[in-house]
Amino acid sequence: MSNVKVRFAPSPTGYLHVGGARTALHNYLYAKRKGGKFILRVEDTDQERSTEEALQMQLQDLKWLGLTWDEGPQVGGDFGPYKQSERLSIYKKYADEILTKGKAYYCFLTDEEIDKQREDAMKAGRPPQVQSPYRDWSTEKALTEIKSGKRAVVRFKVPKEATEYGFTDLVRGDVKFPSDMVGDFVLLRSDGMPVYNFCCVIDDHLMKITHVLRAEEHLSNTLRQMMIYEALGWETPQFAHLSIILGPDKQKLSKRHGATSCHEYMEKGFLPEALNNFIALLGWSSPKGQEIMSMKELIEQFDLDRMTSSPAVFDETKLLWVNETHLRALPNADLWMRVKPFLDKHNVNYSGDSDWQSKSLDAFKPAMRTLLDGVTLFSLLDDESFAVYEESREALNWTKSESVILAWSDLVKASGKEYLSALEFEAIQNQVKEKCQVKGKELFMPIRVSVIGKPHGTELKLLVPLLKVDSLVKRASKTIRAAKEKQFKPSPVAEAEKH
Repeated sequence: MSNVKVRFAPSPTGYLHVGGARTALHNYLYAKRKGGKFILRVEDTDQERSTEEALQMQLQDLKWLGLTWDEGPQVGGDFGPYKQSERLSIYKKYADEILTKGKAYYCFLTDEEIDKQREDAMKAGRPPQVQSPYRDWSTEKALTEIKSGKRAVVRFKVPKEATEYGFTDLVRGDVKFPSDMVGDFVLLRSDGMPVYNFCCVIDDHLMKITHVLRAEEHLSNTLRQMMIYEALGWETPQFAHLSIILGPDKQKLSKRHGATSCHEYMEKGFLPEALNNFIALLGWSSPKGQEIMSMKELIEQFDLDRMTSSPAVFDETKLLWVNETHLRALPNADLWMRVKPFLDKHNVNYSGDSDWQSKSLDAFKPAMRTLLDGVTLFSLLDDESFAVYEESREALNWTKSESVILAWSDLVKASGKEYLSALEFEAIQNQVKEKCQVKGKELFMPIRVSVIGKPHGTELKLLVPLLKVDSLVKRASKTIRAAKEKQFKPSPVAEAEKH
């Protein structure tokens, strides 16, 4: 077993964003590739925004993606608690240690005083860094003030003498920061709550994290964290900052680009293995040049030497292609178990044994890009949903359309079968052709309208065997009535465009 240990540390403020999912996935793949451990840690020190409900939503999203963790909530482990809100005494201990070493101090500046400092600094063209008059106070003096009722934050004492901090980013190469690019920063707020950079360092060290794979936006945090590691005499983990994710317009991915949470993609009928496949390729590429990969293949091929620092574009058109490729490769029995909950949720009626289910998927799978597409397609087999659509008006106005539908209905009824086979359907269609002296679209379209309510769609030789003969006869009767009464339902596409 490798000593590689990585973590995903979300803030429970909502559903899991695809950017967060990419971070979790890359950490998971690296741990599995190296035979290490994947840790889940909850960064919930922002008490105003963090909720238990949001945490449960994120855990469900991770489970849906199949990203199971070796330590963390619901699993436990040797280095818990795994929620930062339950580790406050630990942070206090290490804040006291840094204070004792003289590398931090209590600061009594008010928000108004800090704002005034920053305003003055900007006017003078200086960096808007805090200049605290309490920097050189002794801890004893500060504690006396605190006992008298004053509130103070704990600030890290950034060395006055400028120096350079550097590290080798496993994605970006050598990175250097001048120490004076930050001023004295807060470790603990006045209410005792730790800030992100402080508790992140404490947790990563105590949980023995060896590699920190995180989003590019955290790169600027690294300097402060390196200073804290140094102050405590701890070795820093290896850092890898993943590329930023952009929308198709090359702007940072956000809600204006459409769905951005894993939950939304789940509800839209995307497969978790397809979403994993797609987001794995945001900032990473297969050494074999593959674009469609299973989780097993991703684990076998993933490593940091294939990561790029260049921005990755979240192209939903490509995601759809990846999804339909995975979907169409599924065995019918597996696909049915995934489609069924969508049919049930949208009250689509269906009947038939496993053989019927498999045949129906053979008919519809080529037209499915997501599981949600199954709702529209299987609605064609639901008698309660049957309607004759506006787009059928032209075909039903042809001179021989009514006679074609009547002949079709009579021959279907006379078959005496519960279901027609594809061969029986073709035989009846040929009989209608001879009886009515029609061919081409004047034969196919009226029959199709009488079966699905519109003149275009899935091949009838695949569709007709999925509908009971009684259903086919009733639908033909409804079609003739709709044509006579000029009662057509608006096209589903047209209705969708209205909204």
